[in-house]
Amino acid sequence: MSFKEQILEGIPDYLPQPKPYDSSINHAPKRKSILSDEEKKLALKNALRYFDKKFHNVLIEDFKNELEIYGRIYMYRFRPSYKMYARSIDDYPAKSKQAAAIMLMIQNNLDYAVAQHPHELITYGGNGAVFQNWAQYRLTMKYLAEMTDQQTLVMYSGHPMGLFPSHKEAPRVVVTNGMMIPNYSKPDDWEKYNALGVTQYGQMTAGSYMYIGPQGIVHGTTITVLNGFRKIGKAPKGRLFVTSGLGGMSGAQPKAGNIAGCITVCAEVNPKITQVRLDQGWIDEKITDLDELVHRVINAQKSKEVVSIAYLGNVVDVWEKFDEAGLHIDLGSDQTSLHNPWAGGYYPVSLSFEEANEMMANNVEEFKLHVQESLRRHASAINAHTAKGTYFFDYGNAFLLEASRAGADVMSENPTIGREFKYPSYVQDIMGPMCFDYGFGPFRWVCASGKEEDLLKTDEIACQVLEAIMKYSPEEIKQQMADNIQWIKGAQQNKLVVGSQARILYADAEGRMKIAEAFNQAIAKGEIGEVILGRDHHDVSGTDSPYRETSNIYDGSRFTADMAIQNVIGDSFRGATWVSIHNGGGVGWGEVINGGFGMVLDGSKEADRRLKQMLFWDVNNGISRRSWARNEGAIFAIKRAMKNEPNLKVTLPNEVDDTLLESL
Repeated sequence: MSFKEQILEGIPDYLPQPKPYDSSINHAPKRKSILSDEEKKLALKNALRYFDKKFHNVLIEDFKNELEIYGRIYMYRFRPSYKMYARSIDDYPAKSKQAAAIMLMIQNNLDYAVAQHPHELITYGGNGAVFQNWAQYRLTMKYLAEMTDQQTLVMYSGHPMGLFPSHKEAPRVVVTNGMMIPNYSKPDDWEKYNALGVTQYGQMTAGSYMYIGPQGIVHGTTITVLNGFRKIGKAPKGRLFVTSGLGGMSGAQPKAGNIAGCITVCAEVNPKITQVRLDQGWIDEKITDLDELVHRVINAQKSKEVVSIAYLGNVVDVWEKFDEAGLHIDLGSDQTSLHNPWAGGYYPVSLSFEEANEMMANNVEEFKLHVQESLRRHASAINAHTAKGTYFFDYGNAFLLEASRAGADVMSENPTIGREFKYPSYVQDIMGPMCFDYGFGPFRWVCASGKEEDLLKTDEIACQVLEAIMKYSPEEIKQQMADNIQWIKGAQQNKLVVGSQARILYADAEGRMKIAEAFNQAIAKGEIGEVILGRDHHDVSGTDSPYRETSNIYDGSRFTADMAIQNVIGDSFRGATWVSIHNGGGVGWGEVINGGFGMVLDGSKEADRRLKQMLFWDVNNGISRRSWARNEGAIFAIKRAMKNEPNLKVTLPNEVDDTLLESL
């Protein structure tokens, strides 16, 4: 069968042959056994409902084995035989171009070069899933191939509920992931209900079909590292940045360190993924011996070298060894997946990689004790360095949150509202006040033709637009503009494309709208093919996350989620091609609500109208919330937006004289 025929087939009316377990692929760790005997029966019953009764006798044995061996039912037998990657939009069987674009993005999320655990349909973060199983993938692709612009596909946590009548202006797909009743958003609730096959953890851009490989996080990390060095008043060259994690977010940190111009040491315990990142060029060197690592870093500091080094081992050992050796660390952070601490997101220093994988599946409580002891040791080593001048920031992975729950010494001695930890979130001190408050966030696009020349043309267009805007930009945002012009000019040389022909940069509402408008005009002229717009959920307006995206909100509202919900509702009726809203993502299940969108530009007047309506709202919704929290940069930005758009009228805060409160 051809590729198009296999897509249109959906769930086949025959049983494909079982597929052997491919040990060369990076697989998800075995999930812990959490279901009772009756719940296991329910999980099997739930899985079998996708298939004709005549296959149940065979499939029940398949699914029972998968549940016992892996802790989940992935339906490996139904994994397609064709190669998984983002094809040209014209290669998909579709009645709707918008639907074809979504199919392209789904396949990009599952591309072996992009996805962390492709056979388990997990894109990144250890559990950030596109679908729960292969039946859902097959059925979704079939629905997308059949749908018209008068229908909307409804997605319930990976399950395609079905095609419903709608209209041309409506989103083609509406996605929800993990939207639990609040009392059922604890980590074990995810384990249980995911094992039952009724919900999933969509992370951010995994379950919303908008991941573009490591480029997105590389750019955000580059901006963070550059601004981190600015914050401490040091030039990056010859300075040391220490962190960990090369898994779901690829080699983003070492690559960003290279672009920023510093020395980066990134520890990783997984030998397979470390070698992959070395082969892909996301790290320059791999070292397995701590003494050799110390010697290498000392030489790099002396020669002011720009280099990225992966240490194959535990980052706790690195922090402790560098303290013992007297090595000064300028910037420190962590990017292990601590939103998922008990199932592969964090590997304790007391266990080998193999021992940890075995224990997390078979002795969860003991594994938890090892993780918590490791976190206490981890924090203690960081404290030793910060006492000597290291600037450490939480990189939004729940490190400080989980360390505090483990009893580590990470709490502030003089806590204030929103500043309970002794170290800031990178959003609190860097990205929030420097980027998000001014409306700058991760705008991205994908060239649906799959042609490299289209990406080169869009890079050129984006650069010209930003340079034109910068000529009249206020001083408050000139640094942001300059950083992103520099980024887009160097993006091609840094070979950042993995998977689809995609690009990302930080832009405000004006930049996003004008870049998108210029793309749409180029499409109308036949200069490039269709373009898919999107963004990371980690943005100005898309995410309510009290320990990350909204951690610099100090009016008490950082634990509310109105902004993310309003964002997705507003995007959906202003012209988005698809919208998504998720529980969890980045910092953990039950800790954050985040939303995203995708928008297809086809060169039409309708696309031009939609992009202006939606992109303006998508950014200014967040700025207005941040301005109401009395954030100085956001007040400046929303006043500027109201001046430029007469139809925008936002409630502004009145300042209160703090002396009035002193006697209370």
